[in-house]
Amino acid sequence: MKKNLLPVICGPTASGKSALAVELARRMGGEVVSADSMQVYAGLPIGTAVPGEQERRGIPHHLMGFLPLAESFSVAQYAALAHQTIAEIAARGHQPILCGGTGLYIRAVCENLQFTEQQTDTAFREAMQRRAETQGGEILLAELAEIDPETAARLHPRDHKRIIRALEICRLTGGTAAEQLVYSRSRPSPYDARLIMLDCRDRGLLYRRIGERADNMIAGGLAGEARMVIETETAPTAKQAIGYKELAPWIAGEISREQAAERLKQETRRYAKRQLTWFRHMAGVRTLWVEDYDGMEELAGAAMTIIREVRE
Repeated sequence: MKKNLLPVICGPTASGKSALAVELARRMGGEVVSADSMQVYAGLPIGTAVPGEQERRGIPHHLMGFLPLAESFSVAQYAALAHQTIAEIAARGHQPILCGGTGLYIRAVCENLQFTEQQTDTAFREAMQRRAETQGGEILLAELAEIDPETAARLHPRDHKRIIRALEICRLTGGTAAEQLVYSRSRPSPYDARLIMLDCRDRGLLYRRIGERADNMIAGGLAGEARMVIETETAPTAKQAIGYKELAPWIAGEISREQAAERLKQETRRYAKRQLTWFRHMAGVRTLWVEDYDGMEELAGAAMTIIREVRE
C-alpha cells in the first residue's frame, strides 16, 4: 500500500517551526496542522504562541483555538481529529504539513497509535493526586512497579500524571499500561512521515530566542491572558501551561515584572530541553541546525531535499 507523504516539522519552542512550516506549505501548496497540546484551547493566542495572520501568510492552519478552556482533551482525541484533518486536506488536493512541539501528539499521528476507549475513575485519580502531593511520587511509582514494572521503569517520580494514569488503567481494566502500549502499535501508519527537527548548535542562540519570545509575549499582553486563566475556575489544563503560572505571583503583586519574566524564561528553557530529548529519540528524525543556513530560503531548501528523498 502506497503511503501518503506527511512532512513533519518539530523541535523545541522558539526554534522557528511555524515559519518553516508556512514556507513549506507555500512551496508545496499545503496547509498546516498544529501538533501543540495547548494551542487547541480558545482564548490563549499569546501564551501558546499561535501564529498571527501575518505569520501565516495566507496559509490555512488547523486544530488551533477550537476548544473551550473547561474541556479536557486527550491524545486519543487529538489523533482522531488530526487524521481526519489530514485526510480532508489531501482530499482538497493540498499537502498536509504537521507542525508542533508536543512530541506525544506527533508520535500518535505518525505511528498511527491505537487507543482503547478511555475509562476514568475520577475519585481514584483525585485520591492518588492527594497522595502524590503529601507522600511524593516515589511511593506511587513503587506501587506501580509491583503491578506494571515495564511502565514504571519508563516514568520519573515527578511525573505524577502518568503514574496515576497507569495505576488507574490497572484498576479499571485488570491489565497494564504496557499491554495497552503493545496494542497501540498494532496497525501500520498510513503516512510516509518525513520528520524534520529544528535545533541550534549554539544552545545560547536558542535560549536568546526563548528570552526574546518571552519578552515579546509580556509586552503583547500575556499578563491579561494569564489573569483570565487564573480567574477561570474550570481551566485545569490551561492553568498548568507555561506562561500563566509563572506570571501569577507578579499579577498578585508578590514579585516584580522582571522576576516574573525570568521565571518564564527559565521554565521555557527547561521545557525546550525536554522537547529536545523527546524528539531526538523519535525514529527517523532528521535534524536541521538553523545556524547552518543563511535565512529561510536556504533552510526551507534543505527541508525540501529531505521531503523529496526517494525511499524504497
